[in-house]
Amino acid sequence: MTGFDSKTHWQDVYANKATTAVSWYQETPAPSLDLLQLVGAKPDTSIVDVGGGASILTDTLLALGYRDLSVLDISRAGLEAAQARLGAAAAKVDWIVVDVTQWRPQRSYDIWHDRAAFHFLVEESSRAAYVERLRSALPVGGHVVIGTFAPDGPEKCSGLTVQRYDAQSLSAALGAGFRPIDGRLYDHVTPWGATQHFHFGTFCREA
Repeated sequence: MTGFDSKTHWQDVYANKATTAVSWYQETPAPSLDLLQLVGAKPDTSIVDVGGGASILTDTLLALGYRDLSVLDISRAGLEAAQARLGAAAAKVDWIVVDVTQWRPQRSYDIWHDRAAFHFLVEESSRAAYVERLRSALPVGGHVVIGTFAPDGPEKCSGLTVQRYDAQSLSAALGAGFRPIDGRLYDHVTPWGATQHFHFGTFCREA
């Protein structure tokens, strides 16, 4: 998309819409919590939530006693909305303002979680850059949970074209070294009552 500035786009989205008014808002992040439990997440497990923005997942994990949380997003406004909501508890989280495709991870994580960020990467070069960062941040034995629109999900979100996935195509996009351990469909209901079909894939990083 010539001339498109993704940072400005997402900054505007979070600056001009309430957290509860965006299509991806969840009052309870049930599928993410289920899959974190599936891969054995514990309070001391290190988790990075890629594209987390103002997601309620961070609040929920803090309430459950998780102590090593990082949230990454291209939009400072999205992260600031989450920080304002959390108040003093925001100090317990590492907030990372960066485009994931340009990120240089300074540490590794036990779990890489991404709900609805990867599917915005419609160019092969962007997907390759994402996977490069994933490989850099996730050690052998770590897990990745990625939620995208399913093949029968929306073709666009927030005015942007998305890449939809099923179990096979998501596995192919990540490439060798990621063993699929779970794939499931999930119907997300937007704040205005529309149903969006998601696919969640969970993988284990192998040598």
